[in-house]
Amino acid sequence: MAISAYDIDLFERSRGRLEAIAYRLLGSATDAEDAVQDTFLRWHGADRDRIENTEAWLTKVLTNVCLNQLGSARVRRERYVGTWLPEPLLAGDRMLGPDETTEQRESVSIAMLTLMEQLSANERAVYVLREAFGYPHAEIAQILDLSETNCQQLYRRAKQRLTRARTRRTIKAATADKITEEFLAAALSGDPESLIKLLTDDAVSVADGGGKVPARSTPIVGALKIARFLTGVFRPSASRRALAEDFFSGAPDLYPAVSNGDPAVLAVVGDRVIGVIALELTEDGVAALHIQANPDKLARLTRQWPDLDHGEPIARFGA
Repeated sequence: MAISAYDIDLFERSRGRLEAIAYRLLGSATDAEDAVQDTFLRWHGADRDRIENTEAWLTKVLTNVCLNQLGSARVRRERYVGTWLPEPLLAGDRMLGPDETTEQRESVSIAMLTLMEQLSANERAVYVLREAFGYPHAEIAQILDLSETNCQQLYRRAKQRLTRARTRRTIKAATADKITEEFLAAALSGDPESLIKLLTDDAVSVADGGGKVPARSTPIVGALKIARFLTGVFRPSASRRALAEDFFSGAPDLYPAVSNGDPAVLAVVGDRVIGVIALELTEDGVAALHIQANPDKLARLTRQWPDLDHGEPIARFGA
């Protein structure tokens, strides 16, 4: 069916919202882009004159595309090399979606996206649509072809499974930069004690290399172990600089950033983002480090990097 400029514009006005829903459902910007494109193709082929509510129709189609993707994604993740972490996004990316409430901001944090992997596909869909986008249960029921009562039960179950002992601290960008600079200075100091002071006693460090770059396959647990590991990694040395040159074709520059609402360190070689360390901050200190090094999950950041106002690096790896 031919599509008019009006119908294309109608879809494009919904693209940002659809991307934000898909990203929360899939934990991957790349997969979210594919899901939205698939939704557009279905919009293109639909009898649009019979669609009464465009937003409701697009949301239903997109959600079902994502539910189908989640099934195959779970199979892929069972075969994943090492630890799987979501794809990080930088502050300002429209795929992060609405952030007016604490619930909306929390729903897109790396910690929450990781926890949501424990939910069933329907639990995740109900939770995302309700918690992050405020859809009423009656409308969610129509989207998922479930009863309203069933949706309410799924939502309660998801909330219970996602309840966490720690309370994440919401911070402003300027504060995030300060925290990142302090964290990086401590890591570069070579003194584990200065880093231990910034971490909670039971802090956890998790890395995702996807089998494509070196990364620890198991989490590091405890402030002392994390501090010793990081100060060793960041300790300046000629051998470390040579390794960076061989593996990344250059020594990475380190920049402060905000990723998925958390303070973060970005490692960049030229215009290529090669790593993101997101710091999960609580009132007691840094409770978790989520380290993303899989190049497939840094492609969107790399595309965006040249156009961002990222300022000057605060340090260089191995320098």
